[in-house]
Amino acid sequence: MDTAADMSAYGVMSKTDMARIRALCEVPPAYTPERVVAIRTTIVKASQAVFATMLNVSVSTVQKWESPAANKHPSGTSAKLLQMVEAKGVEALLV
Repeated sequence: MDTAADMSAYGVMSKTDMARIRALCEVPPAYTPERVVAIRTTIVKASQAVFATMLNVSVSTVQKWESPAANKHPSGTSAKLLQMVEAKGVEALLV
């Protein structure tokens, strides 16, 4: 991020590109079990198995994310993918 900021400051990188880099570096929000279920059922409209495949995680992981008792939450890449799905829809995962 520092290198990009320096490049932007010296005019080597456009402000638009810098804004895109900043957006990519945003820390994803915290995901509660209810929020994960809502994303899966209302945005993606998929079963836990299909949702797990789309996020490249196990079905067990999705089940734990959706269970308040499990106290397991999406983090890292998984949280970033969920953030993208919330912002752009399931199409963000389809390449």
